[in-house]
Parts: sequence; structure tokens; C-alpha cells
Amino acid sequence: MLIKMNARLDTVILYVQDVQLLKNFYVDHFDLKVIEEDSVWVLLDAGAAYIGLHRAGNYFITNMEDTEIFGSNTKIVFEIDMDINSARNEFVLKNIPMREIKTFENYPFMLCDGTDPEGNVFQLKSRKTR
Repeated sequence: MLIKMNARLDTVILYVQDVQLLKNFYVDHFDLKVIEEDSVWVLLDAGAAYIGLHRAGNYFITNMEDTEIFGSNTKIVFEIDMDINSARNEFVLKNIPMREIKTFENYPFMLCDGTDPEGNVFQLKSRKTR
């Protein structure tokens, strides 16, 4: 029996050439607030969801694994209410291409990217359990 998952749109990530330029555009013209920022990443609060700006180009391409090359510059992130291992396994059982689960230091979520039938990237995001 397949497990039913509740998901809500959390973030849309755009892979961009100039993070600062786009950050300034969205802050200046839409009055979005910066939530996180470093040299290759900005997270903006867009109300019902976040907009992430992730630097593409040489830095991004040379630091990705071969399995992480995308055909799109957009990633849709869904926060889910179930264990990410179980969710990933359900997608794999349905023959949906899924990458390995990952996280970052001091980041409270586990993440797993997959691709839809046209190659668009989506991400499952699940809060870490203690």
C-alpha cells in the first residue's frame, strides 16, 4: 500500500548568473525581504512561499556531481509531512528518478531532488527528527 503524503509549495529556486542583480530586482520592485544570504545563495520571503536565487555558471557547474546536471533553471520545493526516506522510496517504486537524500550543517531539513516526466527538477523537503 502506498503512503499518502501531504505537500505544500515551500520554495521556487531559480538558478541565475548574477545573484546580487536579481536579489536587488526582487527586493526593490516587489519589496521582498531577504531571509538568508551568502555568496552563491539568497532566499527571499514572497509571502505564501519563498524564492531562492542560486548562482549558476562555472562555480555551480564545477561543484555539482554528474548526476546533478539540470536541463532547467528552476526547482520547485515541496515541504512534506512524512519521513523523507519513505517518501523517496515511494517515488523510486513509481519509477520516478530521485537523487540521494542530503542536508547541510546547521540546517533543520533533509532534502531530496527528483525529476518529473519532462526533466523539471523538484525537491522534497522534510524537517529533521531529533
